[in-house]
Amino acid sequence: MAYEVTIGIPVYNVEKYIRLTMDSALAQTFQSIEFLVLDDCGTDSSMDIVRGYQQTHPRGKDIRILRQPQNMGIGAGRNRMMAEATGRYFYSLDGDDSISPNAIELLYSAAVKHEAELVYGSFERIYVEEEKTVHSEQFPYPALVFTLPDEYAEYAYSHEIQVMNWNYLIRMDVIRRNNLRVTPVGHGYGEDFTYTVDLPTYVTRVVLLPEITYQYYMRKKDFKAKRSHPISRVNMDMAIESIAQKKARKDELRNKSYYAKRNSVLLMYDYSFACRILAKGNDIDIPYTKAEIRNIMWHPMTLCEILHSRQARIKNLGYWLMGVLPPALSVFTIRMTAKLFHRI
Repeated sequence: MAYEVTIGIPVYNVEKYIRLTMDSALAQTFQSIEFLVLDDCGTDSSMDIVRGYQQTHPRGKDIRILRQPQNMGIGAGRNRMMAEATGRYFYSLDGDDSISPNAIELLYSAAVKHEAELVYGSFERIYVEEEKTVHSEQFPYPALVFTLPDEYAEYAYSHEIQVMNWNYLIRMDVIRRNNLRVTPVGHGYGEDFTYTVDLPTYVTRVVLLPEITYQYYMRKKDFKAKRSHPISRVNMDMAIESIAQKKARKDELRNKSYYAKRNSVLLMYDYSFACRILAKGNDIDIPYTKAEIRNIMWHPMTLCEILHSRQARIKNLGYWLMGVLPPALSVFTIRMTAKLFHRI
């Protein structure tokens, strides 16, 4: 059966929340949806609940389950779902969040109306303690339509680029044509950012919708649990290398109007990692040397390019200096600026 939209739902030990997620997905007013559920080999009854929906829900025939050979993490799960999706568009929904009943209808209608490759909905962050909502806040986009080459990238790198890997509808041909993949580095290592940061460079026709279509739940207990794990040097290195590969696209993107601003966004991510290393050094399983920390900050632009650029000049100059100073002085500079901006 041909579907217009695939909703990808990664599932791992979310038995307390998966009913909320599945109910919201299956309640969509839009009909042509494949519900692609990724079983990441959890240890609870999450997938038993999903199979119950598959067997008894009126839309159960549209639920397809993929099982990983072993627990591989959400990044690898997203990659597999994108590889096996049959819909013309792909939408990602985490297994402990929910979406508004008309979410896909709104996004799809905008995509068709504007022939868009990418449509973002706005979202609501809901803070939960002991299964009760403490408070919530909304993050609406302005209503904008981008149709010219580089227009959306110019906007995205000038504003807060969306980091989260959910609540947008993207055409599958964009994913496949550009072989877009998530770097599977795990929670807490900027996994979503390593994917979403370069999306603006691959699309032209983009729509931002002010309507709230996604509910993102911040659960205090779960947040603490995620932060209790040791910091993996291997995973951190993979995330840093992923951004290094994006910085290495310098020859391809050097003449783009957004090039300097994009680099400042990439270096901001590197800087946040350097700050994290300095703040959590004792918790990292394999320590970093000062030279390794300095080398994270290598800049794809030359000093001459930065000085002649009209965009993000001061930011890029600061990051460039951190990447060329002697290791001890570079680390000192990172540490002092981090304390100044409360990053450590």
